[in-house]
Amino acid sequence: MGKFHEAIKPAHREFIENQHIFFVSTAPLSANGHINLSPKGLDCFRVLDENKVAYMDLISSGNETSAHTLENGRITFMFCSFNGAPNILRLYGKGFTVLPGTTEWNTYAPHFTIYPSTRQIMVADIELVQTSCGFGVPLFQYAGERDIHFAWAEKKEKTASWIMFRKTT
Repeated sequence: MGKFHEAIKPAHREFIENQHIFFVSTAPLSANGHINLSPKGLDCFRVLDENKVAYMDLISSGNETSAHTLENGRITFMFCSFNGAPNILRLYGKGFTVLPGTTEWNTYAPHFTIYPSTRQIMVADIELVQTSCGFGVPLFQYAGERDIHFAWAEKKEKTASWIMFRKTT
């Protein structure tokens, strides 16, 4: 049974900051739509205060997180301890997209190292924090970040659709 909190406590923040990977999940309202669950890394997650978080979203194969939050705002983040003491932490909230060139961008972008492949920043107002044991999560050793994203994004940047997106935002 998990423990619930109305805000991100200092111990939660410390746990989040020590994780190399997190998962973000969103879903459309339609029963015909699918749940989107994505792993994220590259030191792109920030706890902004006890009820607000953000992550830098890089271009990739889809943009369902932004579409789903535009439709209904629902977003869940999950962090798991893969080494050390077992723990799972979930953040439940309402998310929104911040695009380059907007006033909000100037507020959130300074919290991150912005790469040429940065598509947007996803921000969420956190309503509930849940912790649970994580006893069933296996142990893994962190070996480092993959660098393939940046080479892939450089090729992608040369396509007309990505250039148009960057010029209009």
